[in-house]
Amino acid sequence: MKFRVRPVRQLAGEAEVPGDKSVSHRSALLGALAEGVSEVQGYLEAEDCLRTITAVQAMGAEVTRKGPGHYRIAGAGLRGLSEPADVIDCGNSGTTARLLSGVLAGQPFWTLLTGDASLRRRPMGRIAEPLRKMGATIVGRAEGTRLPLAIRGAATTKAIEYATPVASAQIKSAVLLAGLGADGPVTVIEPAPSRDHSERILRRFGARLTTAGRTVTLTPGPLRATTVVVPGDISSAAFLLVAGAIVGEARVTLHRVGVNPTRTGVLDVLAAMGAKIASGAAADEGEPTASLTVTAATLRATEIGGAALIPRLIDEVPIMAVAAAVATRVTVVRDATELRVKESDRIAAIGRELGKMGARIEERPDGMSITGGRRLHGATVNSGGDHRMAMALAVAGLVATNETVIEDVDCVNTSFPQFTDTINALAGSPVITVEE
Repeated sequence: MKFRVRPVRQLAGEAEVPGDKSVSHRSALLGALAEGVSEVQGYLEAEDCLRTITAVQAMGAEVTRKGPGHYRIAGAGLRGLSEPADVIDCGNSGTTARLLSGVLAGQPFWTLLTGDASLRRRPMGRIAEPLRKMGATIVGRAEGTRLPLAIRGAATTKAIEYATPVASAQIKSAVLLAGLGADGPVTVIEPAPSRDHSERILRRFGARLTTAGRTVTLTPGPLRATTVVVPGDISSAAFLLVAGAIVGEARVTLHRVGVNPTRTGVLDVLAAMGAKIASGAAADEGEPTASLTVTAATLRATEIGGAALIPRLIDEVPIMAVAAAVATRVTVVRDATELRVKESDRIAAIGRELGKMGARIEERPDGMSITGGRRLHGATVNSGGDHRMAMALAVAGLVATNETVIEDVDCVNTSFPQFTDTINALAGSPVITVEE
């Protein structure tokens, strides 16, 4: 499947972005482990998060869809899940694979996890190492560091104090999930703060956690069912915010966007680049939300790097590269080596594909430099099966001369199935068409 994108002069209107992917995954996993019936509203009904729903169903949790994004999850309790009858396919979802591994580390049965070709290339050793220390048996390809993986958990995991090698919410979350049934408190120490969705939602389900700077400690114990309202995903909103900032005549308002401070690096960088973004209608239902209104502006270069910033916008770097390509002067992205092991090598992909559109990008081991100020031109580009690359290239196409064709875009359904409909509604015409 491919996108055909025409340049556009105006974007106007209001929109909602789909539910936050991180919060959706966690609500399904914790709902399955809780005692009682949980209700989840605003769940992201995209391929990645639906993989997590299918996984917990395979292990005995009863999940009922009550309406769009509205799910009832009858939990099995910490000890109530059962061995799945078949392999669990995580598709393209690294979050499903890594967080589910944490759950499985505390389940005394065998489970086999696999994924698509992209996910089977991604590193799993970083979560396998601490989970083995907690008592799980994990075997598989590349000495148990690549999917497929077979996992047999421990009936009672071992208490651990673990210092993560990188700031990673997925490592932290896997250890905390494994620690729910541990024989003592479990502590995770990070080199820099990562997103804290797990801590917030664990507390909502009744878990006992303490946080002090970069350290999180969980005291084992049961979870109780609750209601979760999933905010709009700021990673999805980022594509619309950048589009609103760079299209000549634009004014776009996005409602109920999650503005968790551990995720708002994209707002900080856009502000540093001179974007005009106003915030209003703030609320907090476990995760803070706000309405964001963006209007077109002339963007300027900035520096994107540092341990305090990169974990807060690592998923938004592809679309920030588009903003940098049309900004004045040179933007530098550094300290972002993690981009090499995402759904694609995003550092290489950004340089290669945006380069086809005329962007001047110098690839570096841990990032890139982007010389802006040139008008992008239409080209045929390829997402490489990476949803964030596909949508970033589509936004670039909105401000390019002539038509842009983006190949391999089925992947957009992993996080933002309504992406083209949303852009077309804001443009007032079908500026992005989908072709087989």
